[in-house]
Amino acid sequence: MSAWNRPDDPLVSTEWLAERLDAPDVRVVDASWFMPGVERMPKDEHAEARIPGAVFFDIDEIADTTSGLPHMLPSPEKFSSRVRKLGLGDGTRIVVYDSSGVFSAARVWWTFRVMGHEDVTVLDGGLPKWRAEGLPMDDGLAMPRDRHFTVRRNAALVCTLDAMKARVSGGAQVVDARPAPRFLGDAPEPRAGLKSGHMPGATNVPSPMVLNPDGTMKTREDLEVVFAELDLTKPITATCGSGITASLLALALARMGRWDVSVYDGSWAEWGSLDGVPVVVGP
Repeated sequence: MSAWNRPDDPLVSTEWLAERLDAPDVRVVDASWFMPGVERMPKDEHAEARIPGAVFFDIDEIADTTSGLPHMLPSPEKFSSRVRKLGLGDGTRIVVYDSSGVFSAARVWWTFRVMGHEDVTVLDGGLPKWRAEGLPMDDGLAMPRDRHFTVRRNAALVCTLDAMKARVSGGAQVVDARPAPRFLGDAPEPRAGLKSGHMPGATNVPSPMVLNPDGTMKTREDLEVVFAELDLTKPITATCGSGITASLLALALARMGRWDVSVYDGSWAEWGSLDGVPVVVGP
């Protein structure tokens, strides 16, 4: 998809989706995923209760499972193969949701954009808001028809390790979505064997700060306050623990008009495991 297919806002409301559930070009994707240690099975929950027509996008499987790092971007070939079988392809308007509100759906939103599909949005408030409003639900698994997906990879949205090293040493803007205690090095990482702390010069914006108490995303005006420390005229790279909540910050910044924010795919799962890279503990 080219840039002209990009929506004005990267999020859509439950009302918007409810009115278009039967539209022939709309496809709904459940991107639910949970942090390590959370005893929940998102694929099983999807089969028990999902938005009608939704297919399940397995973040941990539609990934580079050989990298040794969690849910790294898959190859274009693997991505195309998997989403084609989910009935997601060229000419479709993709709406992604998750069972937390707005959380892991942002990662899949970003992944589709990396693969060149700009006509993708996130359901604001996700499944909790949908259910709270008494909107239709279904169970079982959808049986979509294969649909051709053309990958046009947008490498500018991805930050690699080498690029991250260069950006850190060059004083580029890095925004870290992890909770403040982990960012400061006061709390251990949830993945064993990782250093504590953050990259030099990084700004900490814990991901819950971009959300309202009801799980919807804040307005553009409120987000301006959240990101007040950033210079929105300059390049920004988002990072976190493993690339999930970094994508949430990228989603929020897109809501503010910054569609070009890159995500460090390896995030702290990679950086915190390495020797010879700078790590700051404390403010």
